[in-house]
Amino acid sequence: MSHFVSLRVWGDHACFTRPEMKVERVSYAMMTPSAARGILEAIFWEPQIYYLIDTIRVIKKGRWFSFRRNEVTAVIGAIQSWMKSPEKVSYIEAGGGAADGTQRNMLALQEVEYLITAEVRLSQLGQSSPHGLTKYTEEIKRRLAQGKCFHRPYFGVREFAADFEFIENPEAELQTRNPHWQGQHEDLGLMLYDVFDANARAEGFKWLTDAEREALSAAAGKKAKNLLRYQGHIIKPQAAFFHAQIENATLQCHPERVRFAGKQTPS
Repeated sequence: MSHFVSLRVWGDHACFTRPEMKVERVSYAMMTPSAARGILEAIFWEPQIYYLIDTIRVIKKGRWFSFRRNEVTAVIGAIQSWMKSPEKVSYIEAGGGAADGTQRNMLALQEVEYLITAEVRLSQLGQSSPHGLTKYTEEIKRRLAQGKCFHRPYFGVREFAADFEFIENPEAELQTRNPHWQGQHEDLGLMLYDVFDANARAEGFKWLTDAEREALSAAAGKKAKNLLRYQGHIIKPQAAFFHAQIENATLQCHPERVRFAGKQTPS
């Protein structure tokens, strides 16, 4: 059985923010591999698996548009700080002339549509799982076909929701929905690939602190052996960039086929 899954995603707006322009946001010209991974993980993710984006096919590239929106300059205080000293925590009052309110410009995309194909792999946490890779792949396809998701997928920012559907044959779907796919070439230059190394994701993330894991182990007692899914490694995010080239409306994204910039090579 092939452990590749494909889906069609579309939406009214998208902003795949260039990391060098985080204040006045400017989008890349098309979806990044990390944004595609985020959409898949919004639909289904377990610590025992991880996704490698294979290709992103362009049906509608979208058109540029800009607008200004109200944002805030402050950050939400940690709940621990509020519990210790409520009087030292200030509220965010965005709008109405509040000091923490500001207007910022965004250059985004309008009316986009893509076909995403990804490879599903087992992480080290999944090697001892009773569920094989085939079972996970079938679960992902079933959720795609039924329109189920853990949280609503989005294009770059949460305000820009993405619709999705399962696709059996992405090549045929591209030819049907984009009759002019042949000859659509574009050099996009350096593009953000991901902020997590694929090798690190293959090992699995540690998503509970030691204290939380110990508390769960104590509460579980004899069932502590079932807490292996909470093991893993603490990973420091680090941006990796690759040379993005669209050939025949297709952006190759698999780490074994792309050319990374510098020494950062998630493969």
